[in-house]
Amino acid sequence: MASIDNPSTSPQSTALNTTLPSKLDPKAKRQQSNATGMRALLTALAQQETTIREGGGAKAIEAQHAKQRLTARERLALLLDPGSDLFELAAYAGFGMYDEWGGAPAAGVVCGLGRVSGRLCMIVANDATVKAGAFFPMTAKKVLRAQHIAMENHLPTLYLVDSSGIFLPLQEDVFPDQDDFGRIFRNNARMSAMGIPQITAIMGMCVAGGAYLPVMTDHVLMTEGSGLFLAGPALVEAAIGQKYSAEELGGATMHAEISGTVDFKEPNDHLCLARLRSLVGKLGHPARAPFDRAHYDVEKDAPRYPAEDLYALLDPDPARGSTNTYDMHELIARLVDRSEFDEYKPDYGRTVLCGYARVGGFAVGIVANQKQHQPHTSHTGEKRVEFGGVIYAESADKAARFILDCNQNLIPLIFIHDVNGFMVGRDAEWTGIIRSGAKMVAAVANSTVPKITVIVGGSFGAGNYAMCGKAYDPRFIFAWPTARYAVMSGASAAGTLVEIRIRTLERGGRKLSDAEKQEIRAGIQATYDAQTDCRYAAARLWVDAILDPAKTREAILLALEAASHNPVIERFHPGVLQT
Repeated sequence: MASIDNPSTSPQSTALNTTLPSKLDPKAKRQQSNATGMRALLTALAQQETTIREGGGAKAIEAQHAKQRLTARERLALLLDPGSDLFELAAYAGFGMYDEWGGAPAAGVVCGLGRVSGRLCMIVANDATVKAGAFFPMTAKKVLRAQHIAMENHLPTLYLVDSSGIFLPLQEDVFPDQDDFGRIFRNNARMSAMGIPQITAIMGMCVAGGAYLPVMTDHVLMTEGSGLFLAGPALVEAAIGQKYSAEELGGATMHAEISGTVDFKEPNDHLCLARLRSLVGKLGHPARAPFDRAHYDVEKDAPRYPAEDLYALLDPDPARGSTNTYDMHELIARLVDRSEFDEYKPDYGRTVLCGYARVGGFAVGIVANQKQHQPHTSHTGEKRVEFGGVIYAESADKAARFILDCNQNLIPLIFIHDVNGFMVGRDAEWTGIIRSGAKMVAAVANSTVPKITVIVGGSFGAGNYAMCGKAYDPRFIFAWPTARYAVMSGASAAGTLVEIRIRTLERGGRKLSDAEKQEIRAGIQATYDAQTDCRYAAARLWVDAILDPAKTREAILLALEAASHNPVIERFHPGVLQT
């Protein structure tokens, strides 16, 4: 007979099983349809990204080579460690925004995380094949976003400069404001003060205000034939009547021998990049963040289910988004180590899932919208069904408390969006939905541990805020091709906008036929759908990257690794919470 004084001899099992089961059948008819639709979206994105990576096109690339210079992406291939790739950020920046100027693929600058001499670095490389590397409004904002990520995560930052400066036709939107071109140099100074290494390699033109960027970094490298000056020969002659060659004004030899501005003069791009790699390899190793990371085996600790199953999870048709129900546990099971998940309050506030897991050994807290409808029993005993993807009062209360716990215990947070917003109506108001929602938003806003956001489906209204949208400072924010980003869903918004348009026209004395009303509806719906598309969001830097769903785990792991470089975690002060 087992003794109660010796629990180890109890016949009952004491093993804790936190492995998530899976009922997802990728071969089922609906799931196959989902997967086909998702792969079609990925194919379309891949084709667009191929065009983006071509920069200014074949003729512009030939012109760059004629100057004995490599393109931005050719330089990156030499800079990065063999066998590694750039995790590109904001590839869609400026997408569809500057057609009247011939377009600006990737906003004329390539940014991303890459390994150089074994170090994870932020890399910013001007693409001189796009308008000579000139800064469009989104170029400046993209560089600022890259710097912001580097500052938050204490990442060494490498600049590959080849730029003619501000794109003058749009200078009013590039130059003067708080988050415009000048902020880049302010960030250079702030990053230096924070002890974040910055190294610049000038491999082309670096003129006008842009000339300050390299000189405000720790080291400056420059290739022969490049130029670094506040004003080029033509402007100098026009301004003060003096006539000098580009080399006399600001060539590599002059800056290496006379002004002393550059630290290393190199004969060509290849040797300049080799020198840059050598310098990065000698950087010190500051303290890391205090997050828990267990020993991790790539094969043994991988999720139990194939990542490709995620293609089958969501219906990619936005017209069916509101009726798209699925179990978010299935997604989590394909993201976390060994598919193990310690779910927090699983029987309470079921339309938001919270729990602890590991990704690549890193301990994480996960907050995710549950898209399956959930049974609910109120405090009065009334039974009802709560809609999946909607945040109810008890769900918000649970999530707020969970976020507080993660901050208290130094656990990074991952938010997975497919949210329609908060519940509305009399019953919701009586349960204090505004109070509970405010509590959740406050917890997210004041959170100090790293936050990583992944938008897999809808991200609408205040639900976007509560789930750590862009306004709430996620270290990284990613989106699936199925992501939709707006104040409300397309169907709801279109209905409201159509009624407003029709009433306005009819007040003006115009009687509309059913066909005319339908035409108005179709036009508004098409415009709204285009503006909620993930590429529209990515073009404006509302998301950092559009992910292949099967690579979501890799992206989260890289984001966690980046976040672990910053050892400084501010003390958590939740402020006044509505209770």
